[in-house]
Amino acid sequence: MKIITRRTLWIAPIFVLFLSACSDATQVNNESDVVSDAPTITLEIYKSRSCKCCQKWVKHVKEHGFEPDVTNVTLMSRIKDKYGIAPKYRSCHTALSADGFVFEGHVPAKFIQQFLENVPEGAIGLSVPAMPIGSPGMEVDEQFRPYIVLQLNDDGSATTYVEVMTYEEQF
Repeated sequence: MKIITRRTLWIAPIFVLFLSACSDATQVNNESDVVSDAPTITLEIYKSRSCKCCQKWVKHVKEHGFEPDVTNVTLMSRIKDKYGIAPKYRSCHTALSADGFVFEGHVPAKFIQQFLENVPEGAIGLSVPAMPIGSPGMEVDEQFRPYIVLQLNDDGSATTYVEVMTYEEQF
């Protein structure tokens, strides 16, 4: 027979509280796991190995919930030709969704997500031609120049998807 001391009686309630707190923490963590188990959208990204702005853009989309699958390519024009990106809509890298939609250049992750949630009829993707200062991956100090995100259409045309007038509008 074990003797219960005053010390045991004093420690027992603390131990019970500790177990209860651990149980609550486990429950909270399990609930947050459910939220984080939301499907991740993979973007197949083609870029030049040495391009620093492309690497920064890959980091941007990853930080905003996309799973980048990066392939370094020597002749980017072949990729752009293959996916129907006219020369005037091109930039330094090309990304593809699993559904085959194309995202050319420094398109903010926010607009990729919006596009994929509600794909406009006749659209094949989005483009930010050239490399606008202040767009994701093209940050230079505090500089920002307004730019347009174009909607690329299956007939080869492009229309304005959104005008980005401030740095904050990208996020």
